[in-house]
Amino acid sequence: MAEPRLLNAALLREFPLPDHPDDSDKEDRGRLLAVAGSRQLPGAAILAGIAALRTGAGKLQIATANSVSAAIGVTVPEARVIGHEETGEGCLAESAIEPLLGWAKEAQAMMIGCGLQHGPPLDRFLDALLASDLDLPLVLDAAVLGSLAERADALKRWKSDAILLPHPREMARLLRCEIEEVTADPLAAARRASERFGAVVVIKGAWSFIAAPDGRSLKFEGGGVGLATSGSGDVLAGIVGGLAARGADGLTAASWGVYLHGEAGRILTRKVGRIGFLAREISDLIPGLMN
Repeated sequence: MAEPRLLNAALLREFPLPDHPDDSDKEDRGRLLAVAGSRQLPGAAILAGIAALRTGAGKLQIATANSVSAAIGVTVPEARVIGHEETGEGCLAESAIEPLLGWAKEAQAMMIGCGLQHGPPLDRFLDALLASDLDLPLVLDAAVLGSLAERADALKRWKSDAILLPHPREMARLLRCEIEEVTADPLAAARRASERFGAVVVIKGAWSFIAAPDGRSLKFEGGGVGLATSGSGDVLAGIVGGLAARGADGLTAASWGVYLHGEAGRILTRKVGRIGFLAREISDLIPGLMN
């Protein structure tokens, strides 16, 4: 199998982002529905949502727990915040499933997982989504990845692109293998997952790898150890989700997402320090990097 290509600015010229002329409006840049955040982790929805807006998504809708919806709405005033019921454990309630599917019908992309709590209702939501007739890209991260191993065939039948963003431990759960097997050869793990789920797969790490179902693979040589910080993965998911909402295909959204996230890390390493910068500082650099 061919060696992965090095992901850099020159390579990204082969993956142009959707063009939005000066006379276009926010509807032309797409609507992202982010199912994210919980009573324990409201910040994950905030980080991901702001990142999506910074990448140019035209409209942002955040579906989150009622208990934190007002606080998220005040923190991200650009978003429409949709509160849903939650269980005593903080997972989205079963009563939220049908309304969420209704909101998804109006979206151009969905991002699911950041800050959610795993549990049976989340599994049932994923089952209902994958069994629906919806046709829009899915960006899947964090809690929802723990539900995918037994749903590989259903995800593979999804009509549109799916993008998975696991770290090595999550990848081990996806492949039902030991984490040592993943860390020994992360590219091979990404390729296996891409084939199994029919999805573009990013495995995050000091060096990140991207694998697509058509066999293409990319390697990014990391944005620095400072990116290994709380909330950084939520920002990456938001970047990818925002690009998908704009109309980027799965591999394009994943490639630009990994590059923008990593380059922001390099800049913050120079400006702030090798470690200690915050995930919330990444998104502000995204518009300039895209230019």
